[in-house]
Amino acid sequence: MTGTGVADEVEDVEWLAVDHMSAAGAVRRSATGLAHRLGFDEERTAGVAIVATELATNQVKHAGGGSMLLRARRGVVEATLELVAVDRGPGIADVDHALRDGTSTTGTLGIGMGSFVRLASTWDLWTRPGLGTVVAVTFARDADQVVTTPAAAGLTRPMTGEPVCGDAYAFRVDDGVVSAMLVDGLGHGPLAAKAAQEAVRAFRAAPEGPPTALLTAVHRALHGTRGAAVAVARVEGGSVRYAGIGNIVGTVLDDAGSRGMISHPGIAGAQARTIREATYPIGPAGVVVMHSDGLTARMDLAPYLGLLTRSPLVVATVLLRDFGVRQDDASALVLPAAASR
Repeated sequence: MTGTGVADEVEDVEWLAVDHMSAAGAVRRSATGLAHRLGFDEERTAGVAIVATELATNQVKHAGGGSMLLRARRGVVEATLELVAVDRGPGIADVDHALRDGTSTTGTLGIGMGSFVRLASTWDLWTRPGLGTVVAVTFARDADQVVTTPAAAGLTRPMTGEPVCGDAYAFRVDDGVVSAMLVDGLGHGPLAAKAAQEAVRAFRAAPEGPPTALLTAVHRALHGTRGAAVAVARVEGGSVRYAGIGNIVGTVLDDAGSRGMISHPGIAGAQARTIREATYPIGPAGVVVMHSDGLTARMDLAPYLGLLTRSPLVVATVLLRDFGVRQDDASALVLPAAASR
């Protein structure tokens, strides 16, 4: 994310269940279809196909199944494709060994893990024995293009049975300072999604300002929609400025422990008597986590050794996987203190 008021636009395109070997074909077709839509050439699309197939195949072989998320990230100049493989399997005891091409624990060729190291532009993973594995890989259109890991990330998952998600997120950068918004449209389905997307539009279009100003702009823009819960966080100079309306949960996690941030009662677009912000300290290695009520607020991260050192997308995915237990739209956003420069 660079520039003033500019941040990449991310679309969580599709979640795919990987519960049988035949699912690898569906994952490959969806991934190559997205690559074509993003303008990838045939050679680059073939690389996407290899990695998508091998990640899905490994999930079935080693974890008994899992799921795959396809994402499109559109920057000012280039577009990238992201694959996120999620499972609850036994985890990987020796990651370095598993990443070597030709390694297999099932007697097959075993090119799956090594393939994304060779073919993807960037990659990251988190795994723990007994706690499963999350792998995130990024493909740029040009194999030689340098791609940096985004400084912050979010992701969404629609409620089972709904075609769209009523949650959304957005980032903006103003003079090197990152602000993030998470929104939970009231209810589910297309009307909730419409409110959420209007919040995203208003957040990106608003003049530079503190969280209260950005949240006020979103609140006004949501008049006439069904409304939403919305929160905005801004990290700068060792602190987090935070303002929220409704039931978005915001937490600061750092060496000092876990600290909840305050959202005030109301509905953005309808009832919001109080729009004010509070400031919270954050350590240099700390992160801000925001999530909708599709995730439980009771998160114990003690077993998740090393998780907060991974990329924001991997962190958000693990949180959604393990704490998105409610029958609801779900979203998580991770904003490291180091995101702002």
